[in-house]
Amino acid sequence: MLNRRSVLLASLAAGVAMTNRAHARAAQPATPINFDVPAHACDCHTHIHGDVEKFPFFAGRVYTPEPASPEEMAALHKALHIERVVIVTPSVYGTDNSSTLFGMKARGATARGVAVIDDKTPESVLDTMHQDGFRGIRLNLATGGVNDPNIGRPRFIAAVERMKARGWHVQLYTTLAMISAIKDLVETAPVPVVFDHFGGLEASLGLEQPGFADLVALVKSGKAYVKISGAYRSSKLAPDYQDMVPYARALIAANADRIVWGTDWPHPDSSRVEGRKPTDIAPLYQIDDGRLLNQLPVWAPDAEVRKKILVDNPARLYGF
Repeated sequence: MLNRRSVLLASLAAGVAMTNRAHARAAQPATPINFDVPAHACDCHTHIHGDVEKFPFFAGRVYTPEPASPEEMAALHKALHIERVVIVTPSVYGTDNSSTLFGMKARGATARGVAVIDDKTPESVLDTMHQDGFRGIRLNLATGGVNDPNIGRPRFIAAVERMKARGWHVQLYTTLAMISAIKDLVETAPVPVVFDHFGGLEASLGLEQPGFADLVALVKSGKAYVKISGAYRSSKLAPDYQDMVPYARALIAANADRIVWGTDWPHPDSSRVEGRKPTDIAPLYQIDDGRLLNQLPVWAPDAEVRKKILVDNPARLYGF
């Protein structure tokens, strides 16, 4: 049986879209874009899973994703009319950012990176990473199951301390409960703070769910950015995630200058599945990125607001 990569490469060579989604991901979105994407638009949240022989996974990972190459991502972005990209090091690599750098180099000046580091990462390495286009570090608390503020708070403090001298931002993948627990630290942070994937809210719990008001307040004050990305991680109402509309609109209304958008391509599944070991391949979520991007005009009907989200805010935050 053909594997995902061989099927994908064969279909690319033939110039046709993939249809067998059980074994391969389409290089192009199934749904065409239905609005004018502004020039220099940026996908602010992606990952590259390179050849495992060249970019081995971290032994302590909690899942093993399928491969996702720069060529696949470039084909997707061409179809989405997306020029710029931010590549984020996923948890599966630990503090090894070489696969992310590999993806960045494939895109040249239109790419920026967000790294994962630890207290052993020397400043000289960060200096080199800055030259390569990295502009922030990520604290991936959610994937590792870190829900204790007694762990989250000192990790956040340490990250901010490392970043303040160089002006990089600190990005967090976490929950609303953790955001509430570090709100005071975010309010006084001397560097930009970015929350992944709607701040980890759960769509089914409503606008009054604990922590969402704190997230909105941080956005309104300008102290935090939020990525309106990975809607499928907060909502179970595929494929349009209609229950995410009030959350997206509330965050945009709070401060459109602090919102960025991303696909979360290639949509890795880091969830715990009974019987699946961390070394077993976790199939990628099958997400139609065209349909996903077409939700943006629903969330932000005004074209100028969409330009802020897709172009102006990423340019400011990532230094394009």
